[in-house]
Amino acid sequence: MTIPKTYPVRVEASLDEPLSRWLWLVKWLLAVPHYVVLAFLWFAYPFVTMAAFFAILVTGRYPRPLFDFTSGVLRWSWRVQYYSYAALGTDRYPPFTLADVPDYPARLEIAYPERLSRGLVLVKWWLLAIPHFIVVGVFVGGGSWLAARDGSDDFTWAAGGLVGVLVLVAGVVLLFTGRYPRPIFDFVLGMDRWVLRVAAYVSLMTDEYPPFRLDMGGAEAGHEPPHPRPPAHPAGPSGWTGGRIAAAISGAVLVLGSMGLLTGGATLLWADRTQRDADGYLTASTTVVASGYAVASDPVRLQGVSTPKVAGIVGDVRIRATGTDSRPVFVGIGRTDAVERYLAATEYTAPGDRTHPGGAPAVPPGDAGIWVASASGPGTQSIGWPVRDGQWTAVVMNADASRGISVRAEAGATAPALGWIAFGLLLSGAVVLAGGAVLIGVAAHRASRHPGSPTTPEPSTVDV
Repeated sequence: MTIPKTYPVRVEASLDEPLSRWLWLVKWLLAVPHYVVLAFLWFAYPFVTMAAFFAILVTGRYPRPLFDFTSGVLRWSWRVQYYSYAALGTDRYPPFTLADVPDYPARLEIAYPERLSRGLVLVKWWLLAIPHFIVVGVFVGGGSWLAARDGSDDFTWAAGGLVGVLVLVAGVVLLFTGRYPRPIFDFVLGMDRWVLRVAAYVSLMTDEYPPFRLDMGGAEAGHEPPHPRPPAHPAGPSGWTGGRIAAAISGAVLVLGSMGLLTGGATLLWADRTQRDADGYLTASTTVVASGYAVASDPVRLQGVSTPKVAGIVGDVRIRATGTDSRPVFVGIGRTDAVERYLAATEYTAPGDRTHPGGAPAVPPGDAGIWVASASGPGTQSIGWPVRDGQWTAVVMNADASRGISVRAEAGATAPALGWIAFGLLLSGAVVLAGGAVLIGVAAHRASRHPGSPTTPEPSTVDV
């Protein structure tokens, strides 16, 4: 087998078995002290990288103290992520240091470059690394390592994407069987290694372009340990076949999807039970202030709502307007084409603070004869409207059509079917969650009956 060329960013890790079945469930809490310290380090990181940029541009060298800081931040972050949700590869608590810790299960070494190209430093981050950004985005979810804030090189790693899904699978399997699936570990480490290589490259720490190569396994090619740790279990054929891994991954995807259904259902149920007013409406309110003669809503197109089933979901719509000054107010709902004709020559405000030019309306709103529901007078004015098919616009004006609008507006709907919708989402989420748990549990149970060998295989390489 051809040994791939060694890349100057060396990422190594060993699976620190035996691992606790349950500790991974609370590592997000245990790692909080590290997250706090790393937040300050990552705040300084882009400024240090920018200083290095100018130093390289002028001298062709990365100042060694700055290099030690940036590599130390990446090294510290890698240890914390390996402990937590980018690998779950060890239960040993990460040390609080920028320095290398040779006996820690996760290590990162970046070779110091004596000279760097002045020209490449101008295009690495925003041009050359773009293909890698796409790959890394798939690995960690939205490219969160490479999500720069305000144009900086602030790489904030959150374990999401394919890495997050596979680590979740490994965690659930660990919970059921007490073992970390070696194929998942090797694949996750290959993706983590890819991410760290790209992070070092866009941090200007090397001129060597990251290879499009998935170097799987904990050891870098050419750096395998001479005396591997003896196996914790008898050797044998691997219990994690392709079908079982696929079932576990599918189960994890279902579990993640169920979280959205359950969260949405719980939110709707909370709104249905706690957010209705005395009349049973779910409402939202805002203060409307405009200098023109009217305030109009965006047109709302409704189709099929006149059928009993849909009408039962939406229910009645209510709009209220309360003047904040002493003038009587007008509120009305009309078909959009009729409202547009009425306001065609009038100065009014549309959503987004868009102002339609014009003058005063030809007639007061109460005399326009275009409203399907309207109310006017002093104090709070309210209109209720059973929704119907068509395109509709709501308008708030002063009842005497004078200039200057200042009202407190409120819109609401009864939504009688909201509770049933919430129940349906919760039931669907529970079914999907149960299905995902069964897939993961069955795959883990069958694999545990054929545990195979957890010995460290030779690192494998997949070229892309």
